[in-house]
Amino acid sequence: MTSDTSIRCVVWFGQPTSAERAQLAQAGWHTRVADAGTQGSGVGIRRGDMVVAMADLRSAGNDALLEMARLMAEQPRLPWLALLSADTAVQTPDVERVLRASIDFFTAPIDMQRLIETLATLAGDTPPPVAYTDVPGITGASPAMMAVVAALRKYAPVDLPVLITGETGTGKEVAARALHKLSPRRDHPFAAINCGALPANLVQSELFGHERGSFTGANARRIGHFEAAAGGTVFLDEVGDLPPDAQISLLRLLQEGTLERVGSTQSIKLDVRVLAATHVDLEKAVAQGRFREDLYYRLNVLRLRMPALRERAEDVLQLAQLFLDAFRKQHDCHARTFSALARKALIDFSWPGNVRELLNRVQRAAVVAEGAQISVADLDLQEVVNLRQAHSSLGLTRTSAERDAVVACLRETRFNISECARRLKVSRVTIYRLCKKHQLVLEDMH
Repeated sequence: MTSDTSIRCVVWFGQPTSAERAQLAQAGWHTRVADAGTQGSGVGIRRGDMVVAMADLRSAGNDALLEMARLMAEQPRLPWLALLSADTAVQTPDVERVLRASIDFFTAPIDMQRLIETLATLAGDTPPPVAYTDVPGITGASPAMMAVVAALRKYAPVDLPVLITGETGTGKEVAARALHKLSPRRDHPFAAINCGALPANLVQSELFGHERGSFTGANARRIGHFEAAAGGTVFLDEVGDLPPDAQISLLRLLQEGTLERVGSTQSIKLDVRVLAATHVDLEKAVAQGRFREDLYYRLNVLRLRMPALRERAEDVLQLAQLFLDAFRKQHDCHARTFSALARKALIDFSWPGNVRELLNRVQRAAVVAEGAQISVADLDLQEVVNLRQAHSSLGLTRTSAERDAVVACLRETRFNISECARRLKVSRVTIYRLCKKHQLVLEDMH
């Protein structure tokens, strides 16, 4: 931990942008630009100061690379970070030498929040929280996630059921765990139960317990998930899959706060909060008679909708890096970040499997990646790039056709704007706008 009088400095071997300087300054870091292309560029560490070097490889020449390598050898305790651009040749020996000596890599444009977190960790601080990461398990600062966080904070202290809806893979269980951890019940058990995975003939026993001899194979009394979570929270995932008899028992628990074990007539008083989740339309299930209407209204006291990942595209890169960093802590892999093209593909992809699919793709890419940067091919997202290129090509074709049509019509009408507008069925203003758009100077065309 640095003292109050110490200086925190990022010695930047390259040229930081004004925005990069400003964000570092806001986080308490002074930025000093060093000329790594000349001998004696020195870092000048004062006792007690926290100095971190940034190897900006976006435009570093051979002389700069050699000088940085020399400084790394002379000051082995100085922590280094590396900044790459999309076209940085990472296979060259000098660049590889810098990357091997660097603690972490970043790609342009820099994820400044992650850079500031890394600097704080190097300084021995608790990393500054990313927006809303003080809510357990929740990552992201998109408007959609801000709405989720606001609802979590509002619902957590209120001891009422919450129905969590959303597509598969959107993080409904994560939200349920966050509600529990933010609630007064946080020190008591949290039980997550996938209703769709329970054997139909054992649902009642699993949830509410059974007495010895209540059915074949019941050799001893069993405490169900609800009793085991007494004082805490029970999360029923895919609650729409509960069979009718279990729906009746759950309704009794919600209405009266009691349950009966299978094979018993004794009511047991129980204090537990119920959270439920579904990816199906429960209103439709009620209309079709597959789900009890009274139970639906008991569960749907408070409602929380988890947004699909395509609705929170601003969070994709942050989530991807978070998943990669977590994977690196548990497994030995080369990958440290994502190439610029891969980052663009991550943002452009529609993510039908939502956050769960993003996690799976990042983990698979981390395994197959050969270098420090995960590529589009590693993520198996080449089709996204191909589609974007096709759209771009189509756009250019349309633009060219539009220009040719205007030029041809102007010449046929001897540059009569009114007649050209009539033939093209647009206004005179539109003709002038199209001429400006395509840089057509009427006087030069005569």
